[in-house]
Amino acid sequence: MHRITLGAAIAGAMAVSVALSPPVMAREITVPGPLAPLRGTLLQPATPASAPVVLILPGSGPTDRDGNNPLGVKAAPYRLLAEALAARGIASVRIDKRGVAESQAAVADGNAVTLADYGADARAWAEAARRETGAGCVWLLGHSEGGLIALSAADGPGICGVILVAAAGRPFGTIIREQLHANPANAPLLAQAEAALSSLEKGERVEASGLHPALQGLFNPAVQGYLIDLLQHDPAKMAQGNSRPMLIVQGLSDIQVSQADARALAAARPDARLVLIAGMNHVLKQVGDVDRAANLASYANPSLPVDATLVSTIAAFVAVQN
Repeated sequence: MHRITLGAAIAGAMAVSVALSPPVMAREITVPGPLAPLRGTLLQPATPASAPVVLILPGSGPTDRDGNNPLGVKAAPYRLLAEALAARGIASVRIDKRGVAESQAAVADGNAVTLADYGADARAWAEAARRETGAGCVWLLGHSEGGLIALSAADGPGICGVILVAAAGRPFGTIIREQLHANPANAPLLAQAEAALSSLEKGERVEASGLHPALQGLFNPAVQGYLIDLLQHDPAKMAQGNSRPMLIVQGLSDIQVSQADARALAAARPDARLVLIAGMNHVLKQVGDVDRAANLASYANPSLPVDATLVSTIAAFVAVQN
């Protein structure tokens, strides 16, 4: 599965009680994938009849339905967010993307994917969530790169609106360049990185073996097709082209996506609600004003809850709009 740092018949298993208060019900659901089913988890309040439904779309790389990945993220932000929303009477579906975790068999190559593929999967998941819950529409919550997926699927039928959390608001090339320049130690890499990005932006692959070893992961040949596709999209323009209700949330302790991205999205959609949360980082944890090392340490801490303001903000938004 691509490792870019920013960062469909329904088959339901028997419902299983989850120890939360108030009680919720969790069960596996699927949608058809290209070669095998895509898999996810539906979490519903015990009295789900009128519950809003949120579809949580994961961020970049091999990030699973819980928000974890084998690159060191074990904070389980999506599972914790789903549980916190359920405690407020909001149902959710969280998913393994094609090629990831329990959806790995859905495609032969998890790197051979486009944003349009992910968007089609998201629309299929939204329709499945509606059928499974009886909801009239489903909210698309995109985290990080998942924000682009949400925006690409937001014009589908049965979509209530879009919730963008720590989502890119500027072209991906701009964000990569900013991240590279932010670290003075990257100075010797910048010329090569700029040349590689410029080639990819023109749709041209680059020879990664000739790059500095520190850049070879970012420009891995296996992910270059996806990178070329991703670099063609402008999130702000995508947001501007969508008229459904929109909530934009950005943590001010996020070291991967910046306040500038949230403000770019908000400028493109002046009618959207913009919420900036002091102390919240990229994995949706409240870390306060800490150094980079302490911030990153929270990425491996599933015992730290998701930010309470994030939960209340989402709950209030979908309750008013639902």
